[in-house]
Amino acid sequence: MLFYTYTSVGCGVGHPVVGRSVMRHGEVSHACRQPCTRRSRGTLAPPKAMGDTTKTGGPCCGRSVGGCLKKYFWEGQKLSKADTLKFEAAKQHDQWHKSFIARYRRPIGFLLPVAFVQFIFWSAFSSYGRWYIFQEKYVMTLTMVFGGLIAGMTSEGGGAVAFPVLTLALHAKPSVARDVSLMVQACGMSTATMAIMLQKIQVEWHSIVLCFSGGAIGAISGFYTVDIWLSPIQKKMGFVTIWFSFAFALFLLNRYHKRKTYYKIHNFKVWKAVALFFTGIVGGIFTSFAGGGLDICSFSMLTLLFRVTEKIATPTSVVLMATNSCLCFYWRTMVQQTMSREALDYIGVTGPVVTIMAPIGATLGSHFHRLVLASFVYVLDTVALVSAYIILGPKLVGTPLLYISVGIIVFGFCFFYFLTVMGARTITEYEELGIPDTYEEKATLQQEKDARKGIDNPALDV
Repeated sequence: MLFYTYTSVGCGVGHPVVGRSVMRHGEVSHACRQPCTRRSRGTLAPPKAMGDTTKTGGPCCGRSVGGCLKKYFWEGQKLSKADTLKFEAAKQHDQWHKSFIARYRRPIGFLLPVAFVQFIFWSAFSSYGRWYIFQEKYVMTLTMVFGGLIAGMTSEGGGAVAFPVLTLALHAKPSVARDVSLMVQACGMSTATMAIMLQKIQVEWHSIVLCFSGGAIGAISGFYTVDIWLSPIQKKMGFVTIWFSFAFALFLLNRYHKRKTYYKIHNFKVWKAVALFFTGIVGGIFTSFAGGGLDICSFSMLTLLFRVTEKIATPTSVVLMATNSCLCFYWRTMVQQTMSREALDYIGVTGPVVTIMAPIGATLGSHFHRLVLASFVYVLDTVALVSAYIILGPKLVGTPLLYISVGIIVFGFCFFYFLTVMGARTITEYEELGIPDTYEEKATLQQEKDARKGIDNPALDV
């Protein structure tokens, strides 16, 4: 039986086709006059043999239900090319300990940091004997089971859950919620960072170094300026409205399926360094009054402007927020010496949870498809915005803050949409330089792995 490939972007090997067309597998494309030797992305796979009448396809991009679940929830971790080939070779190593580490790097990368941090935490906590605080503040313990997963799995950080719950539901002061968010992230996301480093999950180091440098300046200066100028309700609404506008812009961008993404910022220039540094300053200012924001600022620039895939931008934001939270926690505790007893009690009941759940989230999130990671961002920011308007609605009616919050959403969306438009120029720049996108890099890497095993696989499914 003849197999047909449906495509709207090309013949499957990068040959352009104007409009939509249907081609037999192996047929010559009328646009590029070259034989189509591979199927295009997201199309039905060819039969295993001629005459095979078994139906292919399913409810999701030509895949079965199991194939869909594997694609979106177990796509696999993204390691650097060198680390991937290194681990593949180490699995066959004669020395048992190297082979063992290569085969079980995921559980090792999770268990080591968790055991280390749990030992330190319980040793320190037991010396104070404040076990009764679990009875008083157990709500936050349960909340941060989910918050810890979010901290490790997404670019939002634990503060995205802790800050709204404390300020909107538990009516804590924004300053207390900010300090709790910083401590939760300093504990949980630091543990997740250790898991990311031990598992060799790829991150964008340009963003980590430059955004952290700017974030340190923004956070420290914000503690003495913006945090004092803004009222509590302004802090609450500012936090949820700005990031909702980003989530909406990211949603519109991801409506273009199979859009090109990249594993790092290529062709790094001075203007890109300046953009990341000032992004860090802005994110640090948000962190100074809301306990989070640097991570999502970095994530927005990487995904919208530089078109880095969410699979790289997410662990990058986790590492970035962990380092920034540790700095802010140190500054609030040792320099300003303004950390409240209430905030310390909250970290006492949430610390044991987030130091377990955040590494779990980081490990699971590294296997998820980028669209699943983006979906978490949509849901979190939308729920936070709706909850804020429901809880604070009576206080906002008839006040300028209601119109200001709507204006922030509109302005924020316009700004993030501008980044999206500029991101299209980034793709054009990369295409002119011949830089491969994520699909092409995965194909090349898999072929190198197969070549080492003596497998000839020219029709690789990416």
